[in-house]
Amino acid sequence: MTFCFYNETLGFFYNNSQKELSARWRPKDLLLVTLGLSLSVLVLLTNLLVIAAVALNRRFHYPIYYLLANLAAADLFAGVAYMFLMFHTGPRTARLSLRTWFVRQSLLDTSLTASVVNLLAIAVERHRTVLTMQLHSEMSNQRVVGLIFGIWVTALLLGLIPSYGWHCLCDLGSCSKMAPLYSRSYLTFWAVSNLVIFVVMAVVYGHIFVYVRRKMARMSRHTSFHPRYRDTVVGLVKTVTIILGAFIICWTPGQVVLLLDGLGCRSCDVFSVEKYVLLLAEFNSLINAVVYSWRDGEMRRTFRNILCFPCRRDSRYRPTKIPIFSHFFPFFHFTMDSSI
Repeated sequence: MTFCFYNETLGFFYNNSQKELSARWRPKDLLLVTLGLSLSVLVLLTNLLVIAAVALNRRFHYPIYYLLANLAAADLFAGVAYMFLMFHTGPRTARLSLRTWFVRQSLLDTSLTASVVNLLAIAVERHRTVLTMQLHSEMSNQRVVGLIFGIWVTALLLGLIPSYGWHCLCDLGSCSKMAPLYSRSYLTFWAVSNLVIFVVMAVVYGHIFVYVRRKMARMSRHTSFHPRYRDTVVGLVKTVTIILGAFIICWTPGQVVLLLDGLGCRSCDVFSVEKYVLLLAEFNSLINAVVYSWRDGEMRRTFRNILCFPCRRDSRYRPTKIPIFSHFFPFFHFTMDSSI
């Protein structure tokens, strides 16, 4: 008969996993909390600004911008979850109940999963739009709402599964080192799932780049060679590199560490890097707002209008490009503006 340790303290499971529970604030704990809280505030402010911009500017009432707003909401949630972690870490961890510990971890898992799945949805939407040579996706509002609902259902399922059974409270031998109440098999599943998403994103953006490059090569053979052809291709490479590079740098270290822990690597010193790789993954929630929104000229103008009410200029029509689209189909710079 299986015996479960539901009535044990958190310290019991940390001792089982040989993870240290600090009784006092150490310099590295204070540094981590300071960095974490500062990052969380930046994540909250930047993503609130993105959501407000999409809500207030009617030029952003299209599927891609709704997905960007949902990404900002996921990253905003990640900022809240990470702030909650910062207020329940260090010496405070030892005083947590098992339920509070699960809430702390579920908030992080749900928010980070929502962010990653949303990044994949944006990549797929851009792929479909570019290959059909459309300025905006023909996806209806109902389908966008359904997609957003599906993203959050997926995130909630993956985030809450450990709390409702995929833990090690009844099997101490399967406990993770980094997350002493989680089963190693769950960490392996979560890490592999995110790595698969990364591979799919790399394939999708790679195909977008190859398609656009071939398309423009054919155009250059049948029409006069446009002097901005080289700049267009370079701009596309730069944007795709930023998107994939940020994702790799921020997510891969954490996924590798989780995978090593999940596979039970005994020689791996996961404790020395676990907090820093989580901080790096949270940093991606700030980068998302920059890459997907701040590079958009119309979005930047909307930000300025929101932040500077007294100095807002006369809102006369001025043709503006569609940067979000033109990142992946830059030759539309020559013919289209955001009034379409």
